[in-house]
Amino acid sequence: MTGLFITLEGGDGSGKSTQMGALTEWLQGHDRTVVQAREPGGTDLGLELREIVLHRRGHIAPRAEALLYAADRAHHVATVVRPALERGDIVIQDRYLDSSVAYQGAGRVLDPDEVRDLSLWATEGLLPHLTVLLDLDPAVGRERLDASRTRYDRLEAEEAAFHERVRNAYLALAAAEPERFLVLDATRPVDELQAGIRDRVSALLD
Repeated sequence: MTGLFITLEGGDGSGKSTQMGALTEWLQGHDRTVVQAREPGGTDLGLELREIVLHRRGHIAPRAEALLYAADRAHHVATVVRPALERGDIVIQDRYLDSSVAYQGAGRVLDPDEVRDLSLWATEGLLPHLTVLLDLDPAVGRERLDASRTRYDRLEAEEAAFHERVRNAYLALAAAEPERFLVLDATRPVDELQAGIRDRVSALLD
C-alpha cells in the first residue's frame, strides 16, 4: 500500500469531526487526495448496521454488538479503505478498531484483546499509520453533546462508569503503542490541536 491511513479516536464530544474537516481541507490545499470515512456507517451496508448498533432501542448482547461492529469494519475496509490506500490516497477516518477495544471491550466488560483480535481478523490485520486520540473527560463531552444531540444513541446513553472505562482503555492503548498514537488534550483550542496533528502528518508524508 502506498497511501496513508489516519484515524481519529476519542469519547463523544471530543471534536473528531472538527479536526477531520480541518485536516482534510489542509491536505487538499496541498494537492493531496483525501477520502473521508467513518465507522460505523461508511458504506451502504454500514448505514444499515449503524442503525442497529447505535439507534436501536432494546438490549443487544455485548458479543453480538462486537460482532456487528466487526462486520461493518470488514466490509468497510474491503470496499473503501484498502482500495483508497492502493490508489495512494490519504484516508482520514472517524473511529476504527480502537473504538471497539474501548467501547465493546472495556465499556461492555469483554476481553479487550479478544475484541482487538476479532477486528484484526476482520480487516486482515490493517492498522492505521497514525491514530489521533482526542482525550476528554467524559463529563465535559456529555456537556458538549447535550445541546446538539436530538436522537437516541445507545452508547451515549450509557452511565458515567461506562464512559470512564472507555476513556481509560483509550489511554492504555495509546501507552501501549506510542509510535502509532498522538494523544492530545481535547480541551485545548481547536487551532492548537490542528497544528499538532498537522505536524505529525507532515512527518509521515516527508
